[in-house]
Amino acid sequence: MKPWSWPFRAAVRTLRGIRPEWARPDDAWAEARLDAPERSLYRAMDPRDRAHAVQVARALTRARPDAPAEVVRAALLHDVGKSRRAYRVSERIAAHLLRGAPPPPEPTRHGWAGARQVAAHHGAYGAAMIRAAGGSARVAELVARHDRPGVDRWAAVLHEIDRRT
Repeated sequence: MKPWSWPFRAAVRTLRGIRPEWARPDDAWAEARLDAPERSLYRAMDPRDRAHAVQVARALTRARPDAPAEVVRAALLHDVGKSRRAYRVSERIAAHLLRGAPPPPEPTRHGWAGARQVAAHHGAYGAAMIRAAGGSARVAELVARHDRPGVDRWAAVLHEIDRRT
């Protein structure tokens, strides 16, 4: 990976994040791959998060054509936990830049602290949302692990592709 590629991609995502109408998720492509309960969660995501999810899922299918369908579905829902909060560009940037000890997952916080909380725990929040909606346990597990995959091979693949996309 070129040293300038991550900052460039981050800058592009930030600029696209300013206006939701600038996001152009391929919802038809995504929804054709999701189960019914997962589709409703996907539709509830902000269009900017859906666009990113489709980019990750497509990159995954190009890099790993052998990826099981559940891994592709997890790629499409890996950031669904972020939909617990309204999409605020300034909070997302601050949560990404202002690192530190992660806040506890509960109780739900407001303002910048809430943004940091969602950034730190969106995988667990998303997994709980998938389980509550009746989605696949494996998809939920992959979503929960996508930022800290441990020894889960497919969660590690999802993590790497998300990091590069």
